[in-house]
Amino acid sequence: MDVVEDYTGHVEPGGAAARRTLDQLTITKISVGPMDNNAYLLVCRATQEALLIDAANDPERLSDLIGHGDDRPTLRTIVTTHQHQDHWGALGAVAGAYGANTIAHEEDAGPLPVPPDRYVTQGDRIPVGDCELEVIHLRGHTPGSLALLYRDPAGHGHLFTGDSLFPGGIGRTTAPENFTSLINDVSSRIFDKLPDDVWFYPGHGDDSTLGVERPKLDEWRARGW
Repeated sequence: MDVVEDYTGHVEPGGAAARRTLDQLTITKISVGPMDNNAYLLVCRATQEALLIDAANDPERLSDLIGHGDDRPTLRTIVTTHQHQDHWGALGAVAGAYGANTIAHEEDAGPLPVPPDRYVTQGDRIPVGDCELEVIHLRGHTPGSLALLYRDPAGHGHLFTGDSLFPGGIGRTTAPENFTSLINDVSSRIFDKLPDDVWFYPGHGDDSTLGVERPKLDEWRARGW
């Protein structure tokens, strides 16, 4: 598989993956499936242990992303950010092929094709080799939607937001009370707690930073979506 090392946050459906190399962790982004879902492979550089965020579709393409040589990383964990099918279409195949442990929030576990090996919620930690992700529970797009934060000791934070936060707005909600829940959680659990230089990686489309999106929060709340 072609991998672009000059990371911008943009990937094309069916195109090359894009890798960002940090001091302790690599982040590789790829678009899979008919809904242009982003999947993210995180690899600890010290241990070569890997975690996949959203085995969304195209199990063969995800397998190519992980690699086939003796030097490929060891996929230990797959985290599903939420229960919508476009984010777990390849979960059973990939988890079965690699014997990876699966993780989700209990409130979103019902529709998943395999029962999660571990439930997580707000404030929990998930290891990626010697690195660690912090779980942020964002209620509204679905009851158990998760975001995952990596606090890079040598740089800014990296936040994987599923379908709860995108450049230009929060995720889709189906009732006013769900919108209120999600905008409140995104405000209090992300924007109130994290600095502008945090780079975030959504479930579809391009990335952004909290600093770029922060001035728009009041506009999002006022428009109701």
